[in-house]
Amino acid sequence: MAEDLVEITKENFEDEVKNSKVPVIIDFWASWCMPCKMMAPVFESLALKYDGRLKFAKLNTDKVPEIASEFSIQGIPALLIVKQGTEIDRIVGAMPEDVLKQKIDLTLEKLK
Repeated sequence: MAEDLVEITKENFEDEVKNSKVPVIIDFWASWCMPCKMMAPVFESLALKYDGRLKFAKLNTDKVPEIASEFSIQGIPALLIVKQGTEIDRIVGAMPEDVLKQKIDLTLEKLK
């Protein structure tokens, strides 16, 4: 995993997501999910472009199903933008980097 990405666990969820000073985008994924694998390089590439404005995190739904359930994740890949533990926006499905960047930018603009 790239150093710009945080892996979310039960143990660090509170610190990394709920107590984060900046909004967090969480990639809910699983190793068996082909669209998730297709999105991984897109997500990692964007993580380099939002330094300080948005924290990028990954959550393996097989390893931490209780947090996926808490956010009512029905299908993956699902990207949630969260501020202080509260969902602000949800982006579901695989997409090209420029489309995902546009969706993220729109959400960040609303948060200003």
